[in-house]
Amino acid sequence: MVENRHITKIIIVIVAAAVVLCLLAMAFSDKLSDKLGGSGVSMAYESRLFDTDEIIHIDIEMNEEEWNKMLDNALAEEFVPCNVVINGTRINNVAIRPKGNTSLSSIAMDPDTNRYSFKLEFDHYVKGQTCFGLDKLILNNNYADATNMKEAIIYDMFRYLGADASLYNFAEIFVNGEYWGVYLALEAVEDSFLLRNFGTQDGEMYKPDSMNMGDRDDGNSDGGERPEGEFPAPGDSDGDSAGGEGDSPGGSAGGQGESQGDSGGDSREGEAGNVPADPAAPDEIQADPVEPVRLPEAAPEAETAAEAETKAAEAGTKAAEAETKAAEAETENAANGAPAAGNGDPGESSGDSAGGESDPGSAPDMEGESAGGPGGGGANLNYTDDDLDSYSTIWQGEVTSTSKADHRRVVTALKNISEGNDLESYMDVDNLLRYMAVHTFAVNSDSLSGGMAHNYYLYEYNGQLNMFPWDYNLSFGGMGGGGMGGNGASEMINDAIDTPFNATRFFDKLLEDETYLEQYHAYLRQLVEEYVLGGRFDEVYQRIRSQIDTLVETDPTAFYTYEEYQAGAEMLYQTVKLRAESIEGQLDGIIPSTDNGQRQDASALVDASGIDIDTMGTFGMGGGNGPGGDSDGGPSRGEAAPEANGSDQGTAAPEPNGSDQGIAVPEELQIAALPSTSESGQEAAEIAAPAAGIDPGAQGSGNMPAPEFPGSRRASAGSGMNKNLITFAVCLGIAILGIAGVVLFARRRKK
Repeated sequence: MVENRHITKIIIVIVAAAVVLCLLAMAFSDKLSDKLGGSGVSMAYESRLFDTDEIIHIDIEMNEEEWNKMLDNALAEEFVPCNVVINGTRINNVAIRPKGNTSLSSIAMDPDTNRYSFKLEFDHYVKGQTCFGLDKLILNNNYADATNMKEAIIYDMFRYLGADASLYNFAEIFVNGEYWGVYLALEAVEDSFLLRNFGTQDGEMYKPDSMNMGDRDDGNSDGGERPEGEFPAPGDSDGDSAGGEGDSPGGSAGGQGESQGDSGGDSREGEAGNVPADPAAPDEIQADPVEPVRLPEAAPEAETAAEAETKAAEAGTKAAEAETKAAEAETENAANGAPAAGNGDPGESSGDSAGGESDPGSAPDMEGESAGGPGGGGANLNYTDDDLDSYSTIWQGEVTSTSKADHRRVVTALKNISEGNDLESYMDVDNLLRYMAVHTFAVNSDSLSGGMAHNYYLYEYNGQLNMFPWDYNLSFGGMGGGGMGGNGASEMINDAIDTPFNATRFFDKLLEDETYLEQYHAYLRQLVEEYVLGGRFDEVYQRIRSQIDTLVETDPTAFYTYEEYQAGAEMLYQTVKLRAESIEGQLDGIIPSTDNGQRQDASALVDASGIDIDTMGTFGMGGGNGPGGDSDGGPSRGEAAPEANGSDQGTAAPEPNGSDQGIAVPEELQIAALPSTSESGQEAAEIAAPAAGIDPGAQGSGNMPAPEFPGSRRASAGSGMNKNLITFAVCLGIAILGIAGVVLFARRRKK
């Protein structure tokens, strides 16, 4: 009878113990999260697509007429359907479209090339369909990059430091079995990216762009909706368009279904063109057949072409206006004695250095949106006031569907960051410091560093802000105009590490804090001593050359000749070595680490007279000063590129002369290209379901280990949701144990 008299007390004790354990689980959720593998989810595509030891093979299967129409109407950026075979695995009903911003407009205005970048959405037509777990894949054309590898090396640096960034790999692209060119494949910063890095965390993401010229690049896309039109089921290959003879592919160039700035979806109206299927294809990824939906009749083809021409003219006008504003800003800066934005030198808005030499991390005092460039609508991340409308450019760039409550959290964070309040609550400090280190090394003026308030992703979770990198093909001075040798090269090589941002004050408080500044410097030193001087860079450079040399030489759509590529790659090798030398000197105090310090004393700067920025490729709008020569774009569809002639664009790399300023590529790195990866006949991969891709047995985000040193404050912004899940799981487990105990106790009493 003892059990009967004390059963109530026992139950109370069990429940009380459960509550105490739940509270302990909440208090130590960080440690529990680490013990259980962290916040990220290991994805199959990390190894199946982005194992850089072997490049990706992609064959796009699409009716030739529809392919050509898509290219002719590229400015519409309308998705059209295709089948793709990736590393031997077929995926049907994939959406493809040209992508880009100024590069898209430049290529559209250039009659000699149609080498666009592309975006593949595996889940656009078939909800839940992925490629080894990846929902969307970016194929970059390496525009204005004669080296073909600037962006790859920068993303490799991000991965080496363990920063939150896209995975990368090179890809040889085929269209209907015919070689199209070598591209850089990137993991799109969307659902799969967030799952890989942050697990089930439900944060909000934006891609602000105050320089937007019409690009819908990778933002506003949930990828789950099917266009309001008929698309062929796998196996249709009759050559007829689903929408009828007169329908234009992907909708009119006007973009009927063009997503609005505040839309969370990327669903666009458009005709689904013919998607061929191969009955003898490798493994297939496809959903069950769906009932076709009939599209409203599309605009006539002639009207579509006219609209596309209008869009091209408008884009050209906007681009010209942007260049005019940039030129005016440079003139004004020159008149005030400040360095021009866009040359890799962030500069300050006043004569004082960022806090003076005694406080190298302090940033200039700039007001409102005049902080170094176009940041209208909050894209420069500078806090101005509490009015949500003041940050409209951020909201228009939403990638996830957001609300005013979400926007309010972003503004609250920006306000507290600007005031230096509890930075670790409002910023993912450690990841941002890693981002800053690589970004500073890259000298990418097409970003917040050079007055352009774009080319980054902003992520918010529970009021804490994080940033992901994007678009590095114009790194190492690639935004500079023609003839940027001499002083321009010196400014790029010696770009000051403690005043790295021109267009934003977002990072100022981090640089003013001694602990955070020390950690930022530690990441920079890791890049210099381990990545560049420790041999990692040589290894990556050698691997890339062995993988793509032959592919570049035979690339029928290349922007540059093979000789220009070779010269550019060798010049990039020298540039990275000299950049590391300068950063090391700045870290050691030998070279001034602020813009003002370098203007006052340039005697210790690294000699960059042997660097020709133009040899590596520089940006130019359509009609001139573009890739490969004066015609902006070089050869198209197998035409031979012009021979290097000593002009500013595409000059050959100078011969190593043994001087201090020249760094010759070591002989062991001047290697013959290896054979390209095997074609679609390789062994097919096995995928059990369209949504396959998550490897439950693996843990972590797949990044390189973080360096450990005093003051490190790595606290994953993705741990919040995992904390809640862990707490819930622990509580549930305790409750189950408590119930089980009561049941057993009751049975025992009955006996």
